[in-house]
Amino acid sequence: MIQVDAWWLSTQPLDMRVGTEAALARVVQVFGQAHPHHAYLFANRRANRMKVLVHDGIGVWLAARRLNIGKFTWSSDAASTLPLSRAQFDALVLGLPWQRIGEAGIIRVI
Repeated sequence: MIQVDAWWLSTQPLDMRVGTEAALARVVQVFGQAHPHHAYLFANRRANRMKVLVHDGIGVWLAARRLNIGKFTWSSDAASTLPLSRAQFDALVLGLPWQRIGEAGIIRVI
């Protein structure tokens, strides 16, 4: 099993034709470096495909996911990268509105 301690979302689209080396180069370009046990998520422009690059401490893994119906709820935040929690990642890969999970979805009394 691949250990992932942190998930990072890139708000910039990625060409889904790229392979492992080009995806790793993009991670270094966008995030500065690829940390062990971190996962880096990219989507295409239409947000119906996603690639995830994971550095396992020894090498890198590249996985792809495609939604046959609908789109991933991708961020259009001004920041080029965003950290995700495990619950947000789980919602994102299912195509659910992950922004409402965790602290962002808490209702508090003012």
